[in-house]
Amino acid sequence: MPGELVLVVEDEPQIADTLERYLRAYGFRTERAGDGERALELWRVLRPDLVLLDLMLPKLDGLEVLKRLRQGDRTPVIVLTARAEEADRLLGLELGADDYVVKPFSPREVVARVRAVLRRAQGLVRPPSHLRVGPLEVDMEAFRARCRDQELSLTPTQVRLLYLLMARAGKAVSRQELLDGLGTEADERTVDAHVKNLRARLGPCTPLLETVRGYGYRLREGQEEG
Repeated sequence: MPGELVLVVEDEPQIADTLERYLRAYGFRTERAGDGERALELWRVLRPDLVLLDLMLPKLDGLEVLKRLRQGDRTPVIVLTARAEEADRLLGLELGADDYVVKPFSPREVVARVRAVLRRAQGLVRPPSHLRVGPLEVDMEAFRARCRDQELSLTPTQVRLLYLLMARAGKAVSRQELLDGLGTEADERTVDAHVKNLRARLGPCTPLLETVRGYGYRLREGQEEG
C-alpha cells in the first residue's frame, strides 16, 4: 500500500522543507500548512494519518489547533515546539498529543517518532484482502466486488482501484497515490479515466465515490444515497 500521509504544520519554510524531504525519503507522503487555520482546512479535507504540529503558528496557535483536532477525533499528533519548559510539554500531552519533539531536533529523530506513533496507532495491522464499507464489498483474493450483495462487473484494475479507496474509506486519496497503488507510471489523467469507468459500474453505490477537487477521490463511509 502507498505510504501514510503526514500533514506538516510548520510556518518556517526551511524546517518544513527539511521535514518533508526526510519523510518522503522514508516512504511517507506529505502535505504542508503554514498556519493554524490552513492546517485545520487541510485536515478536514485530507484526513491525514498523522499531524506534525508546531506550537508557534500564525492565525491560530498550535495548542488551539490541537484542541480542535481532538474534538471527537484521534488522528495521531506529534507536537513540535521551541519551548523547553516542562509545562508546555505536559500541556500539549494533556490536550491529547501523542508525542512531542523539542527544537532544535534531528529530522531522523522526527521520522523515528512518526514511525513509532503510527505503529502504536495502527497496531501494525494491514488492510485485509476482504473489505466491506457500507453496502460495498470487495474480495481481492477472488477479484470480485459487490454492491448491496449484487455482483459488480469490474475489470481487475477497477477492483484494485476500488480496494485502494475502500482501504482508506472516509479519507481523500490523491491521484498519485492511486497510480502508485495500481502499479502504473501513467499520468494522472489515467486515474480520472479509471474512476470514470468505475463509477459507471458501481450502480446504486455510485454516490459513495466523491471527487476531491484538485487532489483526488474519496469513498464515503456512509450509506449510499437514494
